[in-house]
Amino acid sequence: MIRFEDVTKRFGSRTCALSDISVKISDGEFVFLIGPSGAGKTTLLRLIIRDLVPSSGHVWVDEWDLRKIAKSQIYLLRRKVGMIFQDFKLLSERTLFENVSLALEIFGKKPPEIEKGVMDILALVGLADKRHHFPAQLSAGEMQRAGIARAIVGGPKILLADEPTGNLDPQTARSIVDILQEVNKIGTTVVMATHNAGIVNDIKKRTLLLEEGKIIHDETKGHYSVSGKIKKKS
Repeated sequence: MIRFEDVTKRFGSRTCALSDISVKISDGEFVFLIGPSGAGKTTLLRLIIRDLVPSSGHVWVDEWDLRKIAKSQIYLLRRKVGMIFQDFKLLSERTLFENVSLALEIFGKKPPEIEKGVMDILALVGLADKRHHFPAQLSAGEMQRAGIARAIVGGPKILLADEPTGNLDPQTARSIVDILQEVNKIGTTVVMATHNAGIVNDIKKRTLLLEEGKIIHDETKGHYSVSGKIKKKS
């Protein structure tokens, strides 16, 4: 479970990225974050991963109050919360297999476990035949699928995705979201920030609209209209 309680996040004395946010995301939900650039979507995700700390209020991930979590415990949080980035963040000098296996190496898994775990995940995202390729040899869609594989190989309970389809053509973008839905079906909570109206409209999942750092609407089956406002579909 993710819970925000009266959360405000300021950068400096003037910039308020989030203002008095209170919202709960239950285990196993699939949630879209929508809104204009600068609305606070990325800040909200970075608070969940504990890359940022609230200026006031509290962010909870299960039993952890992220304002109070000890620095020595953050790595445990990040085993539970995976993150997918728009710019992939793959290590250019490592092969696809090595990029994905890194998380399992950090967890202290043995080589046979790493081999099986990585290959199972690469098969899930359709990249098993690219295991020896370097990032420069992959298309943008393949790199994003690699980013998903790296984020989920350790079995996180929560998966955050920050504009994962932003640089992709419509067909590839939809394939990425299809993978995220498959991950969600096995019980993983998925929170995806996006500007992709077509995907939001087609999938009809819970949708949070952020504007100027505030949650303006929270709809169970949201619709991303041209204006950026959510309208509930009948």
